[in-house]
Amino acid sequence: MVPDILANCGGVIVSYFEWVQDIQPYLWSEQEVNARLKDLMTGAFNQVREFADEHPVTLREAAYMLAVDKMAQVTKLRGIFP
Repeated sequence: MVPDILANCGGVIVSYFEWVQDIQPYLWSEQEVNARLKDLMTGAFNQVREFADEHPVTLREAAYMLAVDKMAQVTKLRGIFP
């Protein structure tokens, strides 16, 4: 079973790929889009699984914990909140 937040992000990632191709002169084949998506999704799932294995949490909880942590790091780097 894949956590819902992870499963649903595939469509968002492909939308991002479409946006990138639209604003820059890129044209990726369907195979290239699928390969890039597979790499990102596999990496994300492996991170979630490793986190869940290291901590006593479910895959869903691990996915949310990693997402919140990443957002906190990015927010801090961007200096949005002092």
